[in-house]
Amino acid sequence: MRRKIPSTTALVSFEAAARHESFTKAAHELSLTQGAVCRQIGGLEEFLGVELFRRSRRGVKLTEAGLSYSRRVAQQLDAVERDTLSVMGQQGANAIELAVVPTFGTQWLLPRLKDFQHKHPDVTVHLTNRTRPFLFADTDFDAAIYFGDADWSGTQSHRLMGENSMPVCSPSFLNGRDHLQASELAELPLLQQTTRPYAWRQWFNAQGMDVARDMTGPRYELFSMLAQAAMHDMGVALIPPFLIQPPGDCQRLFAARQQGLPPDDSRTESGVGVTQRISRLAGRSGPELPAAPRADLSSISGSQWKITPTDITLCRVKTTSRSPQKKDLPPNIYRVFCPILA
Repeated sequence: MRRKIPSTTALVSFEAAARHESFTKAAHELSLTQGAVCRQIGGLEEFLGVELFRRSRRGVKLTEAGLSYSRRVAQQLDAVERDTLSVMGQQGANAIELAVVPTFGTQWLLPRLKDFQHKHPDVTVHLTNRTRPFLFADTDFDAAIYFGDADWSGTQSHRLMGENSMPVCSPSFLNGRDHLQASELAELPLLQQTTRPYAWRQWFNAQGMDVARDMTGPRYELFSMLAQAAMHDMGVALIPPFLIQPPGDCQRLFAARQQGLPPDDSRTESGVGVTQRISRLAGRSGPELPAAPRADLSSISGSQWKITPTDITLCRVKTTSRSPQKKDLPPNIYRVFCPILA
């Protein structure tokens, strides 16, 4: 049966016109005449039986139906473009499609891919940001790196590394002091991370404290957003040092005491074998992902670190040795998830 789908040209013209709310700008972007764009959108409206734009002397404006349809069309065109680029970019079968949480991918994984490529020159790694789990069956991903427990239906997971988050803030919050008490920290604005809603509760529990406002404060989805907020004097954030310290550039962090939110397990894997599907694509027994970092801040003295007003500073916090209370809280672990193949 013939599919009831409008022409690609009409959809592309509509998406551009909806994005700009201008037929003229859409025509310029697509290297078409304004009349051609008008005809394509008019034909699309006739095909749908729905008015997508309201026309007036001052221009065009999306109708409610047009706005809703434009969002869905844009998503589908983006997906088609990604799939097309993926096919065009494949040099043989040795490609790995990897979904990864954004800041981890940018700050930890990308700097280590050069060494991976040197060891496996015939394997191409494609990275795409994903902040939430998804159905592997609906995507072309071979694996995903996420934070949390191993409860992801239809996958098998491998532990990559723990996450040891540290309280960080701008130098202005220290007011010339060399450390902050945990009780002082509790009085400052606490910046929250959307996917780590209990992070501050865990941290304060580890210091033997119960803080009523440990989940109160502005929330940010990405650690990169959290770091920027801390840099601009908006509050104190809990961030793993390796996510804000670029490899080879140790001049932007103050040498703080290593009193952070400890991972559930201090063991760190030296590498993670990529499982069946990736091994099959790579045509080998399975290349390893880059080794997890083994940074030791305890041997670095304060004189080795340069402070400027725009730097992030790790707060010095006097703490107790009490273990964090982790009942019903998610584990602080990064994992590699791969789909289970039949």
